[in-house]
Amino acid sequence: MGTAAVLVPLAVQAAPVPNQMLERPAAKLQWLDKVTARTSTFTMKVGETRAMSSLRITLRACRENPPIETPESAAFLEVTEIKPGEQAEQVFSGWMFASSPALSAMENPIYDVWVLGCEQ
Repeated sequence: MGTAAVLVPLAVQAAPVPNQMLERPAAKLQWLDKVTARTSTFTMKVGETRAMSSLRITLRACRENPPIETPESAAFLEVTEIKPGEQAEQVFSGWMFASSPALSAMENPIYDVWVLGCEQ
């Protein structure tokens, strides 16, 4: 006789809703060129656009949990890739969470961008 498997639902804590978080004026991000292994860590202000190789990264918002909550930072990013001779293509638009970069990751074969945290 076979053994019957019992499936028990796992308790999964959902990512915090950005609207319940505190607004911050800037974010610290990290960028990676997977081909050259070059990385860069930089701070951007909300509304700023930064060129990193063929990417144009725009920070629309940065929010973090109140001090009494579990630490979490989230940034709303818009990332456009501009390749020579081609039309600009938006490769990412959405919230990225510092504690869970894979939850909402930018899919790109050459570059990675992720959030390290919000800045005051």
